[in-house]
Amino acid sequence: MAKSTTKPAKKIAVIGAGWAGCSAAALLAEHGHQVCLIEAARTLGGRARRVDLHEHALDNGQHILLGAYSSSLALMRQLGLDTDVALLTLPLQMCYPQASGGMHFVAPKLPAPLHLLVALLRAQGLSREDKLSLARFSTTARWMGWQLHQDCSVSELLQRFDQTERLCRLMWIPLCIAALNTPPERASAQVFLNVLRDSLGAKRAASDMLIPRLDLSALLPEAAARYIEQRGGKVVDGIAVKKLTLQQNMQWQLECSGQDSALAGNWDAVIIATGPEHAMRLLDSANVSADVSLPQPHMTSSFSYEPITTCYLQYGQDICLPRAFFALADQPSRQHWGQFVFDRGQLQQAQKGLLAVVVSASSVAVELGHDELAKAIALQLAENFRMPALTNPLWHQIISEKRATFSCTPGLQRPPNHTSIANLLIAGDYTAGDYPATLEAAVRSGTKAAHELLSHLNK
Repeated sequence: MAKSTTKPAKKIAVIGAGWAGCSAAALLAEHGHQVCLIEAARTLGGRARRVDLHEHALDNGQHILLGAYSSSLALMRQLGLDTDVALLTLPLQMCYPQASGGMHFVAPKLPAPLHLLVALLRAQGLSREDKLSLARFSTTARWMGWQLHQDCSVSELLQRFDQTERLCRLMWIPLCIAALNTPPERASAQVFLNVLRDSLGAKRAASDMLIPRLDLSALLPEAAARYIEQRGGKVVDGIAVKKLTLQQNMQWQLECSGQDSALAGNWDAVIIATGPEHAMRLLDSANVSADVSLPQPHMTSSFSYEPITTCYLQYGQDICLPRAFFALADQPSRQHWGQFVFDRGQLQQAQKGLLAVVVSASSVAVELGHDELAKAIALQLAENFRMPALTNPLWHQIISEKRATFSCTPGLQRPPNHTSIANLLIAGDYTAGDYPATLEAAVRSGTKAAHELLSHLNK
């Protein structure tokens, strides 16, 4: 049931139907405002969306969520999704194929932090020194309150905490790359600690790993669109907003790439929930700057970007891995590029025999070309799992997001949600917050932008 506003409903445009825009628009619609969610693409979801290939609804990148993603999970439930059905919930684990010489670490369903202690005691493939190293890291980080006096790289943090080479290689570096999509020598230690604080350092369920059973567009964006439309809002796709013009009455006009009656007239407020470059162009078009405290004259000047590549490999329906997902030991010198592999057949019955292999921070890997990269990953899987049949998939598909995330470097200053005009805000996983560029960061940013706008509108 929609919440009533203390003042008359306002007409609000949310530009960009990624996870940040969807979360902002859903909250504003919940509060009774006339929301229009505008997306330039034909598929909702931004950089976490469905891609229809080979008669399968795949994703532009295989994702995994954490139990600590409280904002994302709360929003999904608000939108009417049954998260127990939509997500496969697994305990915290880092398991490698047996033939790869990795480790086997699985947390039992025990109260925190006992679940980590038991997982550590039972862990296979780690020496006594490795286990003491991990215990020392966890204890010291808790004692520090997961807070650094000054940010540094993850590599420097691991060195300070005297972490063993094997533990770094099998746990900390893969977790860093998976969470921040930035190599440890360039990744922010404080942001990494923030993620560990809310997962390893919180209640047991916060460390659970959640793998989507639905495609990413269905998981949240399409549910948000239905929610908005049920409350009188509009969702418009296939139209890009090119320019914003501020009227003398402090309302906005939108100049768009196409015509749609829903976009005509003036708007009481706008939230820009696009990527940072498009957001900067729209701010420039309106002659509006982001917050004056930003260190650079242009919001995007301090950002660099990292790619993420997902390699889909389709085998016969009899191919099934022992687990829904495994960590993989990437060794570029051996052409082993895969870092995690997901058995999609254990997520959706219709995708039996389909494996998805993730290569984060993948700029070097994609230089091989799609066919060579897929061949190398197939050979890696065949060797790691001792399954020769994995050498020859029926078909493969490489999907690379060249600018999947910003490089999450030490001390990176990220813009706030507000701008110099109260009824114009920005939202996205790149805005100021504790988390790197994740789905949760996007949802939190969209929610925060909506709350700030609601506060202004209710004055």
